[in-house]
Amino acid sequence: MFTTLVAVIIALVLGHVAPAVLAPARSFGWYARWQAWLAAQLADGGPWRTRWGIALAVLPPVLLVLALQLALGRVLYGLPGLLFGVLVLVLAWGPRDLDVDVEAVLDAEDPATRKARLDQLAAEPGQVVAEGPGLPAVMARAALRRWFAVLFWFLLLGPAGAVLYRLLERSAFAGQVRQLPEDNAAGLLWLLRWMEWPVAQLMTLALALAGNFDLVSRAWRHKGGAGWNPESRFLEAAARAAVVGELAEEDAEDLEAGRVPARGELAELRDAMNLIWRALLLWLAVLALLILAGWAG
Repeated sequence: MFTTLVAVIIALVLGHVAPAVLAPARSFGWYARWQAWLAAQLADGGPWRTRWGIALAVLPPVLLVLALQLALGRVLYGLPGLLFGVLVLVLAWGPRDLDVDVEAVLDAEDPATRKARLDQLAAEPGQVVAEGPGLPAVMARAALRRWFAVLFWFLLLGPAGAVLYRLLERSAFAGQVRQLPEDNAAGLLWLLRWMEWPVAQLMTLALALAGNFDLVSRAWRHKGGAGWNPESRFLEAAARAAVVGELAEEDAEDLEAGRVPARGELAELRDAMNLIWRALLLWLAVLALLILAGWAG
C-alpha cells in the first residue's frame, strides 16, 4: 500500500513536469506492434478467434511483470520491488494526465482550439465531447480509465494488475479492437467492463462523499448501480448529479449573498475536475489510513 501511495504521487508530479518524456512510454506502441504481429500469425483461425483470444496477447507481458514483481519483492528488503512498482504505475497511469488536458481546454483562446482539446478528454475513440451538462459524464469515465482503474488493480494485484488493466484498455480503445475477430473483441469488452465495474462503484461512493450524497445515491440507484450490470453507466449519472448539486449550491450561495449567479464558461468542466480531485484524495486518504493502521498494528 505504501508503494501505491508513493507511486501515485510520483505519477501525478511527473505528468506535470515531464509529460513529453512520459508520452512515448505511456503510448504502449510496443504492445500495439506485438498484437498486430500476433494477429497476423494467427489470422487463419484457432484460439485467436475465440472469446478469450485476447489472452494470447495480454498474458505474456502480464506474466513477465508478475514474475519480476515476485522476484524483486524478496531482494534487498523489497526495495527493488518498490522501485519496480513505482515505475510500472507511472507508466500505466494515463496515458494522458486528465488534469493537464482539462487545463489545456480552459486555456484555449478560440472555439476551434477548445473543441480540439475537448476531444482529448474522450474516454474512447469516436466519443463526442461537447460543452455543457454532458461534460461531467465524460470526465468521470475518462478519470476511471486514466487514473482510478489503474490504481485499483495496482492496489489489488500489484504491478501485474495495473499492466493487465492498461493492456486490456489499450486493446479496446487504442484502435486495435477494430482489427480483432468478432468473438475476440466481444470477450475483450466483456472482461474490461467487469474490471471497471468495482472501480465505478468505489468512484461513485467517493463522488457521493465529496459532493451531494443524496443526489448521487439517487442517480446511482436509478441507473441500476445496485444491480450486477457490467456497463456501469451509473457512474456517468452519478457524476452529472454531483455536478448539478454543486452548481445549484453555488447559485444558492450567490443569491443569499445578494449576487446574481454567474457560473462562467465551462462551469461543468471545472466543477467535475474539482470533484474528481476530491474523489482521488479520498481514495488516497483511505489508503494512507490503512498504511498507518498497519504500522500501528
